[in-house]
Amino acid sequence: MTLILGWGDPLSLFHEAGSAPAERTTWHAMLAGLQTASIRGGFGGVAEAVEVESTPLGAYQCLRLPLHHLANARLHPDEVLGAGWSARLTEQLMTRPDWEGRWAVIDNALARRIVDAPPPSQVVAEAWSRLRACHGQVSAKELTAATGRGRRRLQMLFREQIGLPPQTVSRILRFQRALTLESGACRSLADRATLCGYYDQAHMSRDFRDLAGLTPAQLCLLADRSASRGQPPTEGRLANVFDR
Repeated sequence: MTLILGWGDPLSLFHEAGSAPAERTTWHAMLAGLQTASIRGGFGGVAEAVEVESTPLGAYQCLRLPLHHLANARLHPDEVLGAGWSARLTEQLMTRPDWEGRWAVIDNALARRIVDAPPPSQVVAEAWSRLRACHGQVSAKELTAATGRGRRRLQMLFREQIGLPPQTVSRILRFQRALTLESGACRSLADRATLCGYYDQAHMSRDFRDLAGLTPAQLCLLADRSASRGQPPTEGRLANVFDR
C-alpha cells in the first residue's frame, strides 16, 4: 500500500492494459492499494516527495475502510482521508528544513489515524503472517486448516482487510521472493523458480510479465544493480505506524 505526497513537478504513472496504449495519469498526491499489473512511473522534472509504504493490515487500521476499494486502484488521498488532508500535510512537509523533520510530520499524522482504531481480525493477521513467512508458498487447504476458517470466509476477510484474495496475495509474495532472492542463492532462473515455489520457469516468467511487464532476467538485473548501488539515505523509510 502506497501513499505519496509531493511538490514540484507531478508524478507521472503509465498503466499498460493489454494491447491498448499506456494510460498516463499525473499526481501530486496519491493513494494506491495492492496492484496485480505493471505500472511505470517517474518525475519528468524537479520534484520532491514523501512515499510511505505499508503492509495491508497497517493500512486497514489507519484508513478504516475495506481495502478492496483500493485494490488495483490509484486515487487522491482526500477521497479517503478527508478534504484538504493532503494539502495541509504537504504544506507542513514543505516547511520542514530536513528529512527527519518530514518523517516526524508523517509519523504524527498517521499515528493520529490509528488511535482507537479497531485492530485487524486475528484470523487475517495469522493468515497474513503465515503467507509472508513462507513467501506465499502455502496452499489454500493449509491456510484454512491453520486459521480454522472456511475458504470462502477467509476470502471475504482478505478482501476486506488485505484487498485481494489469498491466492492472489500468494502470487505477489512469490514474485517478490523471486525478485529479491540473492543471485548467489541459485545457479539459474530455473533454480530461482523452484526455490520460490513456481511449477517451472515458464510459470515464473508469466508472473513476471503480468506483474512487472518485464522478463525475470531483465527485472533481476535491475534489482541487482539497485542493490549494488545501495539505498539513498532519504529513501525507503517506513512510517512506524505502518510497520505491522
